[in-house]
Amino acid sequence: MRRRLIILSDLWGVNKSQWVDLYLAELNSCFEVKYYDCCELGDVRKSVYTEEHLHHQFVSGGIERAVEKLTKLEPEHVAVLAFSIGGTIAWRFGLKTQRVDSMYCVSSTRLRFENTSPISSIALFYGEKDEHKPQQDWFRQMGIVPEIVKEGEHLIYAEPEFAKRLCKRIQQSIQAKAPTCNRQ
Repeated sequence: MRRRLIILSDLWGVNKSQWVDLYLAELNSCFEVKYYDCCELGDVRKSVYTEEHLHHQFVSGGIERAVEKLTKLEPEHVAVLAFSIGGTIAWRFGLKTQRVDSMYCVSSTRLRFENTSPISSIALFYGEKDEHKPQQDWFRQMGIVPEIVKEGEHLIYAEPEFAKRLCKRIQQSIQAKAPTCNRQ
């Protein structure tokens, strides 16, 4: 039986997420993968499709709605790969349900506002030049050593080389716990 891995989009949802194919192509061979559009999970309207408008909706209840919906959609233990706002949703889902076994969050800058860490294996990735990443004090408080990508920007997750390295790490890490990958 293949392990379940859910992928949570960034703030743009599926509309501007062609880069997610880099992850799906690699991870579908080893995991039962479900990709969620965070805008749909959080009932975020895309009628005004700007970063500011989407962000406002997420912080004004969209994150909480997404967590509630995800709690109903994912009743079993899962591993999570999340991007940007998806990382905050994954984090709070983990805190609420205790059903996240492994969490990989990329460019999840809003985590800097979280005060409690979910009980799971957590790996955080940020671009060195992402000005909104958490400060070192926050990482120490959470007991997490982040991976900082030298010269990287917020959208490091859309870069093919980063995606390839992260997929390999996820496969190796999760497979070490419960082998399910039939790659040749």
